Formats: sequence, structure tokens, C-alpha cells
Amino acid sequence: MLELHAVFLTVVVGTELSFATLSLLNVRHGAATVAERTEWVTERLGVDDTERLLDYQRAGTGLSLLRSVVGLAVVLLVLYSGLFGDAVAAIERIALPPVARGVVFFVGLVTAVRIAGAPFSLYETFVVEEQFGFNQQSPRLWVRDFLVGLGVSIVLTAIVAGGVLLTLSLLPEWWWIGAWGLFVAFSLAMLVIYPRVIAPLFYEFEPIESGDLRDAVDDVFERAGFACEQVYQMDASSRSSHSNAYFVGFGRTKRVVLFDTLIEQMDHGEIKSVLAHELAHWKKGHIWKQLASSALRIGIVLGVFAVLIEQPWLYGMFGVPETAYAGLALGALWIEPLLRLSAPLENKLSLAHEREADSFAVEVMGGGVALADALANLTSENLANPFPHPLYATFHYTHPPIPERIRYIESEGDAASDSDPG
Repeated sequence: MLELHAVFLTVVVGTELSFATLSLLNVRHGAATVAERTEWVTERLGVDDTERLLDYQRAGTGLSLLRSVVGLAVVLLVLYSGLFGDAVAAIERIALPPVARGVVFFVGLVTAVRIAGAPFSLYETFVVEEQFGFNQQSPRLWVRDFLVGLGVSIVLTAIVAGGVLLTLSLLPEWWWIGAWGLFVAFSLAMLVIYPRVIAPLFYEFEPIESGDLRDAVDDVFERAGFACEQVYQMDASSRSSHSNAYFVGFGRTKRVVLFDTLIEQMDHGEIKSVLAHELAHWKKGHIWKQLASSALRIGIVLGVFAVLIEQPWLYGMFGVPETAYAGLALGALWIEPLLRLSAPLENKLSLAHEREADSFAVEVMGGGVALADALANLTSENLANPFPHPLYATFHYTHPPIPERIRYIESEGDAASDSDPG
């Protein structure tokens, strides 16, 4: 058993230390490269104060590292103090069916994690984001969002955990296949449920039905050969001055959402180029390919879970009663580091899709100037790190770094211009 603890600590702590080191390297690399290319950052990206950008990266990284270290320390304390085993034993004494006891466990776990993370979220919002001028949220609104978010998490956790545990009890040998089907169905359902039910709990969505902005949006739809009647402006500025846009749903549930901050910060040409990029993910089938990739990954993970929860040592390491829900929680501690280490495989597909979407946007817009300017705008307005460490980007970035994207877009735009007979 001692050997298992050594392996467990090596995997869990070693992974955390490796990623912490990578985060520190990322900050140093970004600072060094910004110093070397200050003129480009200032003139091309429009960043007036490069030190402010670097300070924002340092503050965010420092808080993230502290959150990770404290989180890992708490997990190890709960495990090795026997608190986890005691909690499972207490739940097992509740006069409820096994599946219901498992739901109680996971709901309690999610609630505890959310509450434990609240101080970090408060500091991030009212210290870090406030210091750099991004926070627009009042303490009262933060509390309201926290409670609503907790409620949503509890409901979704109860549904997913209940479904998986029920499948496990009905199909003890092949439960992971049934659970895989549930996760795939849940992922599809969330494409519809999130924009229509969950997101409106936090933000207000106003239809963009007429005016110059709607004309600009319709122009992109026409150029891209795409039909979508639902275009909304979201009051993101009620929480933050960060900007973004997204496209969600499928079939008749498709909708485009523009942050009001993005509308304020960009001209219509830039907004159109961002929309063209987002539409490409549907025109090129990226959404379905990503779902298929995610489904494959989930299937593999569930297969590993199926093997792990049958191992007596998984429970014996920490003196935990052999229950399915405890096995899933303990198994997750072993699997999570492996998922983090395998992230480059998943990111590779996303990176390819982003490049294809950039190419599509350049083609639709007849050039790449607007899209390149939009990316520069997003970088400067959001104080994003333009020069991540290559290894850090490999593990964390689903989009190519901004300089790489701008170079690619400008080269695509030049190629499009050269091939234009006019």
C-alpha cells in the first residue's frame, strides 16, 4: 500500500508542480518577448501600457497558482486525515436508496467545492479585475450570481450523477457504455438549454432586429450562405468590460450572441469579421467534429473509470467504504492528471479548426485586414498575453497565439488579393 501512496502523490503532486512551473515560465517568457517587441505590441496591437498588460498576467497567474496549491492541499488533507472516508461512511448510514445516497454525495461535494472557491473568486473580481478596470459587478450582484450558479450546479450535478449511478446499478458490467450515451445526450441538450435557460439567469439578451448593426450581421450571413434569425446583444458590461462573441445551438435553436462591450469596442467591419469566423465553425462542421472528439474522449475516460472502481486498493488506500460514488470520486483523482497531460491532443484539433475558421473569414470578407484588426483589438482591450511560452500554449491554448494568427490571416488576405482578377 505504501508504494501506491508514493505513486499517487508522485502523479498528483508532480503534475501540479509541472504545470505550476510551466505557468511561471509562461509569465517570464511573455515579459521577455514583450520587452523585445514593444514597438510591435504598441503599434500593431494598440497596447499603450505594456507594463499594465504584464502586471495583469502576473496577477492572474499568481492567483491561479495559489488557488491550485490550496486546492491540492485541501484535497490531500481531506483524504489523509480520514475525513473523506468518514463522510462516505456517514452518507452510507442515511436511509436512502444507493443511487440517492450517491446523488447526495456529489451534490455535497460540488457545493463544498463552490463554497471553498468563493474567496478566490471574490479576490479575482474585486481585487484583480477591479485593479485593472475590468470589474463592473457590485458585491450584491456577485452574491446573487454565486447563489444562482450554485443552484444551477446542484441541479445539473443531481441529473448527471443520478443518471450515471442509476445506469451503474442497472448495468453493472456495461454501465460505462450507458453512461457514455447519457453524456453525449447531455452535451447535445446543453447546446439548446444553456442559451435559452441558463445564460438568461445571469445576463439580459436583447434581440438585434434592425439598424446598422443588424444590417452588418445580415451581410455576413448572406456572404457566408448562412441562415440565422436570432441575433442578440448580451449585457456583459453589467459584470465585466471584457469582450467576446459566440455562436451556439443547432437547427432552429441557432443564435448569435454579441457582448455589448464588443459592440462598443469594435467597428462594424471588425464585428463582421469576428462573426464570419464564428460562422465558419458551423459551416465547416467544427461543432460536430468537436462533439465527436469529446464523445470519444469521454468514452475512453469512462472505460478507465470502469476498471478503476473495481480495484479494492482504490478504496483501501484511504479506508473508504466500497461504494460506486466514492469510487468515481477517487478514480477522478487519478484520471484528472492524465487528462491535463493529454490536453495537447485535444487542443491540436481545435487549433486546426481555428485556422480553418480564420481562412473562411478572410474568404467571406474578401480580405484579412478587419479580422487581424479585431484580434489586435481583443488583445489590447482584454490585456491578453500575446506571447505565451510555446510549451504552455501546447497544453493550454485552443487558439493559436495572437501574433501567429495575425501573420496567418494577413498572408491569407494577401493570397486572396493576389488571386482576385479585379
